Amino acid sequence: MTREQSNLKDAHEAAADRDTPPLFILFGGTSGERRVSVASAQNVAGIFSTARTWFWAPDGRVIPCERGVLLGHERAFEVDFEPSHEGAFASVELALDHLRERARDAVVFLALHGGSGEDGTIQRQCEARDLAYTGSDSAASARAFDKVLAKSIVRAAEGHVAESIVLPPDDVIAVRAAIEDIVSRHGRAVVKPVADGSSVGLYHVESLAQARSVADEVVSRSVAYLCEAFVSGPELTVGVAQGEDGVARVLCASEVRLDPGRVFDFAGKYLGKGTIELTPAEQPEPVVRAAEALALLAHNALGCEGYTRTDVIVSERGAVFLETNTLPGLTRASFIPQQVAARGLALEGFLRTQIQLASQRRDRSLRERAERSR
Repeated sequence: MTREQSNLKDAHEAAADRDTPPLFILFGGTSGERRVSVASAQNVAGIFSTARTWFWAPDGRVIPCERGVLLGHERAFEVDFEPSHEGAFASVELALDHLRERARDAVVFLALHGGSGEDGTIQRQCEARDLAYTGSDSAASARAFDKVLAKSIVRAAEGHVAESIVLPPDDVIAVRAAIEDIVSRHGRAVVKPVADGSSVGLYHVESLAQARSVADEVVSRSVAYLCEAFVSGPELTVGVAQGEDGVARVLCASEVRLDPGRVFDFAGKYLGKGTIELTPAEQPEPVVRAAEALALLAHNALGCEGYTRTDVIVSERGAVFLETNTLPGLTRASFIPQQVAARGLALEGFLRTQIQLASQRRDRSLRERAERSR
């Protein structure tokens, strides 16, 4: 028996003792949000003592690692996690095949953020193997991850969205002209990847001169970008989660306040530089209610499941949708744990519900397939 086969056996036995499915926390990934993912996995693994922890390395391998090694990693937001590669699976597909063959009743806890961990790719791979996993399904994940598509869906559901334009790739002159147009008409623009998160690669443009330098940087990154009109007003981020009954409800609205001249970038979000996070939001009730209503609308319109977090600006014309994250951070510094606590809930209970929902979705899918085959 290999070490990983022994670990699978131990996971089954420990789970059976507690009447819960074997839990495998998949974290890391190949996106720019890999360090955030490590910190989320640390928080989840700290709660579930019998969970197995699998690190999806930047080179594509999946490395089963000791839970204690993960928990002992320091400064996760600043230092790469590099466990021993002993016993690694050559790819995430092979790792999931291993689960399908030896732990079909397992739940894959997706402590992933960005890239193929959040855009529907890993979700499709789990679905193809009938593996239960946390968060939204592959279709909703893909819809929400594409900021252009997500905005069109929310707009169709009568939610307000900011004016935006997709920047043409590989044409710095056209990119510069598009950014300058938004800045000249709105005074300020936000330039961000069409598909990414955690404020990675985010630019705030406040002048035509700045538009030129940002255009150069955008084209050099070789990824699809969106230029969005800056909306003035309180910035709120709202968690929405399914309960045991499957109904999506608002958790709480948090508020982000920035020091003068700061933007809500990675350093502000995770290193606490130049930002203040207030949970619950300290805004008048009509402002908070407008943000919460829009977040719930977006969650449902996009077809999301599990838990999401939607970013909203409440302007003079009302709440304006920015984006929905289908696998928002679960680090100690993240909004979802803050909002769960603000609701008077224990994070362990919240996460157990998400695991339960994942198992129920898998079982429902298997039943429906069996019925169709009759």
